[in-house]
Amino acid sequence: MKNNMMDMWKIIHIPDKPPIPPNQQPTVNVLASVIDPKHANTLIRRLNQIAPFENLCHVKRIRKKHLEGGKTQLSVILCLASEDNSLLNSLPQDVQELSNSYQLSPFVTKVCKYAATSKEEWEEQCKLWPTSYHPPTYNIDGITGFSEEDSLSVFSFMKVAIELAKSGDGLIVNAAVIVDPSVPQIITNGRDQIFSWHAPTNKTCIRNDCIEQSTTLISHQSNGAASLITEVLPNASPGEPESLSYVVSCLNPWKWSEQRSDTANSCYWHPLRHAAVVAIESSADRDRRLFPGLGDAEEKTFETSQSSYVGSPVKRQKTSVANVEKKEADPPDMPSNSVPERPYLCTGYDIYLVWEPCIMCAMALVHQRIRRIFYAFPNPITGALGSVHRLQGEKSLNHHYAVFRICVPEEVLDIAGDSKSC
Repeated sequence: MKNNMMDMWKIIHIPDKPPIPPNQQPTVNVLASVIDPKHANTLIRRLNQIAPFENLCHVKRIRKKHLEGGKTQLSVILCLASEDNSLLNSLPQDVQELSNSYQLSPFVTKVCKYAATSKEEWEEQCKLWPTSYHPPTYNIDGITGFSEEDSLSVFSFMKVAIELAKSGDGLIVNAAVIVDPSVPQIITNGRDQIFSWHAPTNKTCIRNDCIEQSTTLISHQSNGAASLITEVLPNASPGEPESLSYVVSCLNPWKWSEQRSDTANSCYWHPLRHAAVVAIESSADRDRRLFPGLGDAEEKTFETSQSSYVGSPVKRQKTSVANVEKKEADPPDMPSNSVPERPYLCTGYDIYLVWEPCIMCAMALVHQRIRRIFYAFPNPITGALGSVHRLQGEKSLNHHYAVFRICVPEEVLDIAGDSKSC
């Protein structure tokens, strides 16, 4: 069963910037010349002094070309070419003197303007002129690949989210599952609540989506890998629509406005209650229940610190997923009078979404300090993490998470509507 899942499911990292087709990468013109190999070291040292590559650090100065008969030809980049590619106007005086001293014959050639973000891009760049390639070295689990144990855990949590999207109300909605990967276990979950056939009686009913769910999480070790079994049991009420209807809030944020506002159908909606937002709120409720009293102390501390710095500029603390450390459980010999530490928002947690989130949800997850985001189906209309925008690559934000798409097998695609598999 594990082998089947590993073969049918796939995890793809969504980089900060959209990939460029290898054969369509932007280039710049440079002036180069064939040189005598015995002068290579002297020329490179001198050129690095008088014409350094400030914005082309990924481009190698020397190109080695193998000719017929076993001979080797070396070419060196002298400097950037002028806009009109005129040799007379392009060479700075120092470079011109060096060229005359070694009797060089400059010519114009192209090099790639930006460093390669993938091995495929790098291979295509080297067809023009050699460049260097450095794979991502972020300190985030999964960026450079997942182990079999981690992959099985990721797939299992995504299955929970997909089942949650199909459960209850006769509707297919977006679903979110927040996970603490250090345990690993589900912290909380949520579904779209912009529309429901149940009339809410109080705020608690709204938060729980008026669906009675029983979620059982059983983890046990099997062949060194964590095996996850999750059961989601919706309790549908009579009179709900029998045919499935797609009401995925992130795919169509204005869908709620098309619903009738009468109360005869016993329905309600709220335009901002997307699955990720509902899950975030549920996580906050969980923290308040598990750490009663700590919230009041934190609020008082915040108010005191605010009053102490009135008139002073407020510094935004910059955090990165690379600095997020997994939370460790309190040791068994911890003093009984010690106060347990309340998690700061969702720091270090992962979230699993069936559909790629919109900008609003993606930004909410930035504020919550989510560590990794996994989604199964792209959002070609308002997608914020790959399809339309890439919020994870916005440098001005004070927190960045890693984003992954999970390609699911064909039998799961019946809930995806027009969304395509990988």
